Amino acid sequence: MSKPVGDALVESRLTEGVAVLTLADPDHRNALSRQLSDDLAHAVGDALDAGARALVLTAAPPVFCAGGSLDALLDRADPLPAMFAGMTALAGAPVPTIAAVAGPAIGAGVNLPLACDIVIATPGARFDPRFLDVGIHPGGGHLFRLAARVGAQGAAAMVLCGDTLTGQQAVEHGLAWRCVAESELEQTVMSLATRAAQRSPRLVRRTKETLIRSLTLTDADAAFAVELQAQQWSMTQPEFAEALARVRARITAARR
Repeated sequence: MSKPVGDALVESRLTEGVAVLTLADPDHRNALSRQLSDDLAHAVGDALDAGARALVLTAAPPVFCAGGSLDALLDRADPLPAMFAGMTALAGAPVPTIAAVAGPAIGAGVNLPLACDIVIATPGARFDPRFLDVGIHPGGGHLFRLAARVGAQGAAAMVLCGDTLTGQQAVEHGLAWRCVAESELEQTVMSLATRAAQRSPRLVRRTKETLIRSLTLTDADAAFAVELQAQQWSMTQPEFAEALARVRARITAARR
């Protein structure tokens, strides 16, 4: 899979099952214009069609994403749901998604890492919702996703009171998984993505489905039943027999 050509605002490359999608409009601080959002949605779809088994979202520096495009907000020619097409595509991807955040994510730009399964940040990252500062209500499921990561109190502090989180603070509050030096960001993210891509694609997708479904459950017995059904399915797959054979071979070799 090659990079888009022409004036596409999202670059993409596919290597060993991992698609790296890069927001590539640094002159506009990777702001969420209609085009960038559409390009991101198309890049996600194209990557999945090409067989990507994990997605990595990154951005051309120095800003990860400056939020909604001011021109788009002032013009209002495009319907609001269309402005979230890229985020929606990320959130709906059936494969593991990882955001690599090395700079500020502002306003609706915070939605992009929130739409990913895992966020890896650097000390220079900054998460700043800032919706109310420009007189607009949060959108795109921002409050729901943010509260799921940092809790209701954290969401209130960030959105209502304008508090922000650095990369390290994002880890401490649950918004990010790790904070690493910028020089280590690519290696850390690609290591996680590659390990996911090397596993059984069907098993990874089914496990992600179960994880998402589990988040809607409030009863342990219901969660047990959901996982039991998926686990029984996994044991009928050829990958299970192959993995079991490899484990047995290693045990036998170790005993000799």
